[in-house]
Amino acid sequence: MNNTLTITELHAKTEDGTEILKGISLTIKSGEINVIMGPNGSGKSTLCKILMGHPNYEITSGKVEFNGKNILDLPTDERAKLGLFMGFQHPIEIPGVTLGNFLRLSKNTMLKANKENTIAPREFIKDIKTHTETLKMENSFINRSVNTGFSGGEKKRAEIIQMSVLEPKIALLDEIDSGLDIDALKIVANGINQNFKKHNTGILLITHYQRLLNYIKPHHIHIMHAGKIIKSGEAKLANALETEGYDKFINSDKK
Repeated sequence: MNNTLTITELHAKTEDGTEILKGISLTIKSGEINVIMGPNGSGKSTLCKILMGHPNYEITSGKVEFNGKNILDLPTDERAKLGLFMGFQHPIEIPGVTLGNFLRLSKNTMLKANKENTIAPREFIKDIKTHTETLKMENSFINRSVNTGFSGGEKKRAEIIQMSVLEPKIALLDEIDSGLDIDALKIVANGINQNFKKHNTGILLITHYQRLLNYIKPHHIHIMHAGKIIKSGEAKLANALETEGYDKFINSDKK
């Protein structure tokens, strides 16, 4: 099944009334990778949080539909059950909850929501080991508390393991490359590519750097500034950003 997340003229503000999104329109489809790039403070991460239902933001106008269904009134867990997933720039630690149990319970919640059979612990452990191998994480991480004591690179790899296990229809990856050295970057990119190819996932990728796009080939690049998408294009647009910076596009938008 092809899945589509459609954002139409989305406006949103923070708790103190500051307008943070100023008319975002974007369509994310199965089998496509959309990349949003832009200066700090443009609203890129905020967009992901709002799409997942973060309570600190208020939608003032616009629509967000998943396969034609309005999701703005749904709580975060219901959006996740529909097939939305967010990989965090700064994954939180969850002491006392092992990564293996967290993933198994999350997976079984998704299976129940789709009226499918749940997975027993022993069967699940076999499955998760294939994902840790792909992301080059030792199996001992399965029995460690979620992200507790993990390095920055290990936390990002754990996010992609979650994505691989949960098999989302649409994945929002917020600066999944930040803080990664070149080896970890290649591993994370490989995990994203495998998931994309295997499950035909629709991906919205937030990044500052062209380097990630050396390993992940996007279909669409969008430049975001001051709460708006000011330019969209194909993959070569990222190359132009790398050589020319954002000012050219920001100044052009002001004219």
